[in-house]
Amino acid sequence: MRSETGIEISKIESNSLAEQAGMQPGDIILSINSHPLRDPVDFMYYSSDDILNIEVKRNEKIQIVTVKRRDEIGFGIEFKPFKVRTCRNNCIFCFVKQLPKGLRKTLYVKDEDYRLSFLYGNYITLSNITKEDKKRIVEQRLSPLYISVHSTNKGLRNKLIGNPKGPDIMKELKFFADNKIRFNAQIVLCPGYNDGRELHQTINNLFRFYPYLLSIAVVPVGLTVYHKQNLNPVQKADAENALKTIEYFQRRFVKKHGNPIVYGADELYLKAGIPFPPLKEYRELYQLENGVGMLPLFLNQVKKLKINRTFIPKKKFLTFTGTSFYPFLNKFVERLNEKEKISIDLLEVENRFFGPSITVAGLISGRDIIKSILDRTDGYDKIFVPDVTLNSEDKFLDDVTLSDLKEATGIPAVKIPSTPEGLVENIFNAV
Repeated sequence: MRSETGIEISKIESNSLAEQAGMQPGDIILSINSHPLRDPVDFMYYSSDDILNIEVKRNEKIQIVTVKRRDEIGFGIEFKPFKVRTCRNNCIFCFVKQLPKGLRKTLYVKDEDYRLSFLYGNYITLSNITKEDKKRIVEQRLSPLYISVHSTNKGLRNKLIGNPKGPDIMKELKFFADNKIRFNAQIVLCPGYNDGRELHQTINNLFRFYPYLLSIAVVPVGLTVYHKQNLNPVQKADAENALKTIEYFQRRFVKKHGNPIVYGADELYLKAGIPFPPLKEYRELYQLENGVGMLPLFLNQVKKLKINRTFIPKKKFLTFTGTSFYPFLNKFVERLNEKEKISIDLLEVENRFFGPSITVAGLISGRDIIKSILDRTDGYDKIFVPDVTLNSEDKFLDDVTLSDLKEATGIPAVKIPSTPEGLVENIFNAV
């Protein structure tokens, strides 16, 4: 009897290989070239051959579809989400546990799935990984992975992740390095726990896995007003000390390998009041989504942006951001207003929902945005909403939608890319 396998198609792109082969949403792909499929990762791995014999189930009937790969045409297929493995840890800094009720349901999912780490860069602690998982990672070359290390001191790490039976992270990373699986590491900096000498020792221990270790990010712990653990936020002195340790190792690594390897999150530089390193020192920007190099990248994009069009000031626009990014974006907005004669105002939104220590735009609630805008709605033709504040369904983290924002303010709201070019393009397109 066939074991339970197969992945269900949710969407087929027009003029794609899948459409040409007659596949339809709702079809279940059981195997490719006799290889059973468990999830989209299997599909990616086994669909690289030139000729694919695909076993498809539709309405309980099974048929074989043959597809010949062509470089100029994509496969054009999307699958329903697979069941995600959840986290069994009880991290003392867990952000999910600091969330109040009433947010998007997906925000409460504590994922701990190596497939999401490979596909989307989600961080995993390796607490639930099995021998079979490791075998698959090596066979299918699922690399790079993104791994939450926090400390290489086993006892301390288990305390941080709230799991007395947590794995020895050094042994786990050695397995990956021995099998040439690359990975990026994360250290969530918790003052009084893994800072100081512990941070120094952790970075030093991780260094032995280079070149399979691609990067290390040191990021400050994020604490909302709802956190209940005995944790202190990262203060100016904590950030300064962490950056001194990071810079020491950067000099050492560059001298030996020509690569800094370890990086501080942008927030550490902001807290310490220290200028960012030049963008080129961030190399491949492996941990951009982790807040490492985002501001230097933005400043570089602003510097290189050339506006070759003339704006006719007929409309007035409004946009917003969080408190940490506000000074940087505000300088760009002032340039647009003064030099380009564009009429746009920037609103600094304080995070009342999670508390003032949460300063990034991506964690601003729709309610906070609406409250901030309501007192200044007159005269604006459009609100530009940074895409980092919305999910794929155009909802803020508290389930407020773009339509809700428009209804509450009376101003059309448009999602835009969170880049200088994205803002400028949407301004000109709106004229």
